[in-house]
Amino acid sequence: MTLPSTETLLHKLGWDDGWEASFADHRAAGLVPARVAIQHRGAYDLIAEAGELRASATTRLFKNDELPAVGDWVGFDAASNLVEAVLDRRTSISRKEVWHAAREQVLAANIDVAFLVQALPLDFNVRRLERYLAMAWESGAQPIVLLTKTDLVDDVTPYLDEVETVTLGSCPTLAVSAKTGDGLEQLRPWLEPNRTAVLLGSSGVGKSTIVNALAGEELLATNEVREDDHAGRHTTTHRELIILTAGGVILDTPGIRELQLWDADLEQTFGDIEEIATTCRFSDCNHDQEPGCAIRAALADGSLSADRWQSYVKLQRELEAIEARRNHLLRQERLREYKIRTRQNRPKKKR
Repeated sequence: MTLPSTETLLHKLGWDDGWEASFADHRAAGLVPARVAIQHRGAYDLIAEAGELRASATTRLFKNDELPAVGDWVGFDAASNLVEAVLDRRTSISRKEVWHAAREQVLAANIDVAFLVQALPLDFNVRRLERYLAMAWESGAQPIVLLTKTDLVDDVTPYLDEVETVTLGSCPTLAVSAKTGDGLEQLRPWLEPNRTAVLLGSSGVGKSTIVNALAGEELLATNEVREDDHAGRHTTTHRELIILTAGGVILDTPGIRELQLWDADLEQTFGDIEEIATTCRFSDCNHDQEPGCAIRAALADGSLSADRWQSYVKLQRELEAIEARRNHLLRQERLREYKIRTRQNRPKKKR
């Protein structure tokens, strides 16, 4: 990773007065601020004012399930070479960890802008886009739909129109071609100094190619596009912060094969459906057989598409299921803690 020499490195990474105030007690304790650039198994690549370094997390963070993620600001102890503290996140993009019943995986922390990337024409899918939008809105970052590989289609307008049916004008949509350079200038205003962006999408949509184009050099490996499906082979194997010389920080991520929601803002993502539901005759309408159901009326007259409604219902049920599992695990943990306290408080038998 090439690090800039002008301006303080921390400020290029997004450090500001707010972070400095949050770090005051840690600095008083002798810790050094740094940002997590890459996460490895059992170790982290950090960027501090002095440059790059590799460190492990203290045992306390492991026990308290407070391990840092890429993008986190941490307190680093130079003497022990350990990350001792993780600052509270301003934003957090998370999904449910694959194969685990109810465990959160933080994909990126302290992100200002989330580019939701889909490649034209074959990777384009508005139902998947709704899922990404729900995750992004919940995170607190500004979502931006980014359509790539526009050089592979004759007319991008139909795709932009279809995106509008799910974003409803709530966030910008950009169309670019990293191969030809068309549209890349639209990304620059979102990558101002002290701002961090992340690229989220499937494998082969051109995320690494975009990073290289913005950086003006081949920082990340890329592979040729396959002729049969226009997709590139998976190249990025880990999440990594990249400092752009023109300003801003961008986080490249591996392709997401399966995005299971951990938490999501369905109200923002499906604002049209939420608004229609408020006009139902009954406030607790299940949108099934109740008289005066505005949702069923909208489905009947075509003002609400069946596909969008089914997508909303599917994501709603998914969130309800994960919440039920999270509550079950919480109850189990509380019961375990209660049993431990009970055993500790029992009077010891006299021998």
